Amino acid sequence: MPNIGPLEIIVVLVIALVVLGPRRLPEFGRSVGKGMREFKGALTGREEEDRSEERVAERA
Repeated sequence: MPNIGPLEIIVVLVIALVVLGPRRLPEFGRSVGKGMREFKGALTGREEEDRSEERVAERA
């Protein structure tokens, strides 16, 4: 698998800025981050712990 360097990352970010625009780019970043957290939580089994914490917070 090829390595991704700083130049390639900059090119991808510039293309994302042009395609999405400056207003929608932060929203897209948040949604990608949330998706990654959910995916990681599903792999580690933390999703069940998060749900129980949310239930406790809702009761308080």
